[in-house]
Order: sequence, then C-alpha cells, then structure tokens
Amino acid sequence: MRTEAAKRVELVFSLFDANGNGVIDSNDFDLMTGRVLEAAVASDDGAKAAIRAAFRRYWTTLATELDANGDGVITVEEFRPFVLDPKRFGPTIAEFAEALAALGDPDKDGLIERPLFESLMMAIGFEKANIHALFDAFGPDAKDRITVATWAAGIKDYYAPDMAGIPGDQLVAVGTV
Repeated sequence: MRTEAAKRVELVFSLFDANGNGVIDSNDFDLMTGRVLEAAVASDDGAKAAIRAAFRRYWTTLATELDANGDGVITVEEFRPFVLDPKRFGPTIAEFAEALAALGDPDKDGLIERPLFESLMMAIGFEKANIHALFDAFGPDAKDRITVATWAAGIKDYYAPDMAGIPGDQLVAVGTV
C-alpha cells in the first residue's frame, strides 16, 4: 500500500469513528448519515434514500468482513487492511461514491456547486481548508462547479491502494490552505 493510501485509511477511520470512542460501530454510521442528510436539505427523497442505503451497506460490509468475533465494533487494526481492498470493498465504495455525488446535485444538472460540496464534506468530518483544496484540485469551472462524475471518480480513487498524487490526497495534506 502506498504511503498516501495509508494516510487516507487513517483519516477515513477517524471520520467513521463519528462518536470518537476509538472504534467504528453502527452508531457511528447513524451519526454520520444524520449529519450528511442535514446538509442535504435540497436533495430529493430518492437521493436521500440512496445515501442512507449506501451508508447502511458500508457498515454492513465492514461488519460482515471484519467483525469476526461478533462484538459489533471495528478496530483500526481490523480496518486498515480491508478498506482499500478493491475485491472486498470496491462495490460498496462505488455505491457510496455515486450516492454521495448525486446528493451534491439536488437540481440534477450534473454539476456540484462549492457551497454544497463543502457542507456535505464537513458533515462527514473533513477539514474546511482541505475540502477547498480538494474542490480546487478537481478543476472547477468558471462558475465554481465540478461534475457529479468527477466527484464520484475522485471518491473511488481515494480508496485505491495504488493511487498517489490524486485530488483526494488534498484531504490528508498537512497545512493545506
């Protein structure tokens, strides 16, 4: 696994541990889902249902793949080798990427404006400066928008163990302004 990917894994774990108790459990996904839905007030019921289902699948996949002892929690040690395994986790990431990107496009014009992108990413827990660095790395148009496809592809790339130098690395960059 590339160093950049390892940093991304650590950040994702910390974000998924939404209640800060040091492990990931179903309550963390409920908290994050609620925060994301609060930020997506303009999205339709279908988009909201899709992100709920994607978060649910994300948790179910983690629990099924990693919770061998059935205690209902995932430790960082259990999480590290799994989350960037495309064979085990690729379809879950794809569903999540498509659902989150679609949530950012409530008017369904194929474009995501920076303010909603920022709101959704902050709801997940990313740092504001890094969110803006990521949006800029995606190459917004003159009206400060990116495409849904660009964001979905960026999310998928973020979980690829062999990727480096990708826009998503802005989310783990120290001192990004």
